[in-house]
Amino acid sequence: MGMEEKYIQQFKKGAYEMILLSLIAQKETYGYEILTEIQKQGGEIFAFAKEGTIYPILYRLTKAGLIQYRLVPAKANGGEKKYYSLTGEGKDCLLYTSDAADEGLGV
Repeated sequence: MGMEEKYIQQFKKGAYEMILLSLIAQKETYGYEILTEIQKQGGEIFAFAKEGTIYPILYRLTKAGLIQYRLVPAKANGGEKKYYSLTGEGKDCLLYTSDAADEGLGV
């Protein structure tokens, strides 16, 4: 792995949590829909997001109290889907990190 690839990997690790929070802030959504949006809008760096990347982050964000979910019966297979939404703490976190990023970029 070259130096450039190393930095891209580090960037991805830090950015995925904020990207997921931002997508969930737009509307209540489920994992596959989040993954599809990241793949559509992610450009070269995030276009190849996988379930193995997204679902552990959703778990961490839930455990941290930044997102919550409700279970909804899935029509296709009789199972359940988790629909994610931001908690109050998640909204505060997203607002704070957005403001901090704007300040850091001089926006």
